[in-house]
Amino acid sequence: MTQTPTTPPPRDAVAFPASRACPFQPPDGYAPLRDGAPLHRVTLYNGRQAWLVTGHAEARQVLTDARLSANSRHEGYPFVAARMEGLKDQPPSFIGMDPPAHTVHRRMLIPDFSVRRMRTMRPDVERIIDEYVDRLLEHGPPADLVQEFALPVTATVIGELLGVPEADHEFFEQQSRRLLKATTPEESRAAGAELGGYVAQLIDRQRSEEDEGLLRRLAVEQVGSGALHRHELIQMAILLLVAGHQTTASSITMSVAALLEHPEQLAILRAEPDRIPGAVDELLRYLSITDVAAMRVAVADIEIGGRIIRAGEGVIVSSTLVNRDETAFPEPDVLDVRRDARAHLAFSHGVHQCLGQNLARLEIEVALRALIGRIPGLRLAVPLDTLPLRGAGDVQGVNELLVTW
Repeated sequence: MTQTPTTPPPRDAVAFPASRACPFQPPDGYAPLRDGAPLHRVTLYNGRQAWLVTGHAEARQVLTDARLSANSRHEGYPFVAARMEGLKDQPPSFIGMDPPAHTVHRRMLIPDFSVRRMRTMRPDVERIIDEYVDRLLEHGPPADLVQEFALPVTATVIGELLGVPEADHEFFEQQSRRLLKATTPEESRAAGAELGGYVAQLIDRQRSEEDEGLLRRLAVEQVGSGALHRHELIQMAILLLVAGHQTTASSITMSVAALLEHPEQLAILRAEPDRIPGAVDELLRYLSITDVAAMRVAVADIEIGGRIIRAGEGVIVSSTLVNRDETAFPEPDVLDVRRDARAHLAFSHGVHQCLGQNLARLEIEVALRALIGRIPGLRLAVPLDTLPLRGAGDVQGVNELLVTW
């Protein structure tokens, strides 16, 4: 079979990632990437070139091919923001590992994020969310749905799962924000080191106090047996704290905003609340809070979508564009809560599919049920298009969302 030759990278390759002008729609700069071709060459912040996967079928192929490595220490790994460069100097968390090491570490956490575990957690999640809705109602309008609801809700849920004392929630919220908002490797390393120091102390404290949290279980069972190094548990904990907090909080906030901006869709959920679990998947697809579903580097030549990706070249899967592929989702720019959107890649795909997706779905679903059901007059207090949006490479959304009722 004749191989398709690679095409030299164009000098005017589209810059990636780009900032959004609307929190619900792909950046205007992505228009050339929506021409129907499943792969494009893009230019990253540091001037390096990488392949961007925009086709849904091709993304699933990329995310299940062992010839594409998640190891950020490989030369050619396509970092999409300067702060990520600091990862080269740090021990990788398990999402930056390839099998079999990734498989070993992931299996340690599966019982804590399984569908069965989420069923047992649901009453606690419902209690936490109801308490924060109570606070909103007691506070009265206007209220900031980010700072007064979404962030503390997700901090409390992941904190209870890991065994983080409530008094420490504000600290790890601040540090996780510092980590995500860092603009240089130095800032990222500093925030990571401070959060790592806190986690190390928390693990030691939990072991002495016989806490019931996830971290103590891993410290006793895995570190104690030698299956996991202490520094690996610290990296794992940082990942869970940050990923289980900021992204879910933004998903809750922007899901509410999207429904308020699409009153006909909100009316469907008010009339048919049993549709809310399905609507969560459609909102995840439509919003694509994390613009990047995966970053990989080829460790061998591979053909994807009729193009040859050479060993050493970086590959990025854009969840924003993959989730707007019209071959997978007809009328992809339309929010339709009746759509079956379960094939979205907001949580990536393959062996690295987001471990916490069941928890995130649960939190978003319960939050929407509570807000829609208990605050029927909920509406935006200021026009959404007047709010500053987070920049390219960040968790997409807003830092403030004032609502009234």
